[in-house]
Formats: sequence, structure tokens, C-alpha cells
Amino acid sequence: MAMLIPKKVKHRKWRKRASKTIGVRGSELCFGSYGLKSFGTKWITSRQIEASRRTIIRYLRKGGKLWIRIFPDKPVTKKGTEVPMGGGKGAVDHYVFPITPGRIIFELEGISEKKAKEAFKMATDKLPIKTKFIKR
Repeated sequence: MAMLIPKKVKHRKWRKRASKTIGVRGSELCFGSYGLKSFGTKWITSRQIEASRRTIIRYLRKGGKLWIRIFPDKPVTKKGTEVPMGGGKGAVDHYVFPITPGRIIFELEGISEKKAKEAFKMATDKLPIKTKFIKR
């Protein structure tokens, strides 16, 4: 499975830190004609991104191009089951991307608007946030 994880990180474990802002960076289409824009604040895991990507690829077949505009680089730690209190922070379990409202998640080019809408509708079902289809 081709999961999105960083090759190398400066700090192995991060603090949680809640995001309270509206996204300014990555809020406009840059590559494709159609995009999927977020409308919520949530952590999107690399598994969710991969599931959405696979769904969209099914609609592309041989034509079209897909850009993933987010990358999960925030490590989330987890302690083992039945581990007593204390003993420090757990090991890194998975990686997430803390998404903010207004951020473009995916971009598409080379397919019809109808197909793009359909693909993004299916991809949205795999994500934990509300999204909106946008076009150039």
C-alpha cells in the first residue's frame, strides 16, 4: 500500500496543538481545472487521503491528471493497549494533515466536469470533513 508518510523528520514527536484559523495558503486552484475544497477543521490521516485518491483514480482511468495538494507530516503517537499511566509519550502510530477551512485537497485536469463532480463526491465520502466542488 502506497501510504503517504514523510521519509525523514526533524522532530519525531509533535504536540497536538488545535488549529483555529481559516486557511489562506493553498486556497486557490493552481494546477487543474477542478478542485475539492475543505469546509471544516479536522485531522486527515494518510489512510483517508489514500482511500480518496484510489476512488478518484477509478474515474480517471487512462485520461486526466490528479494532484494531491496536502501531505500528512504531523505525527500522532499512541500508547499500547493496557499500558499503565506514566512512562512517557507513546510511539508514533500514524501521520495526519491538520486541514483548515478553505484548503484545496485535490485537483483534477483532463476529464469532463460531470465526471470530476462524480469522482469528488465519492472521494468526499472517504473524508471526515465537509467539502465543496470548485472549478476555475
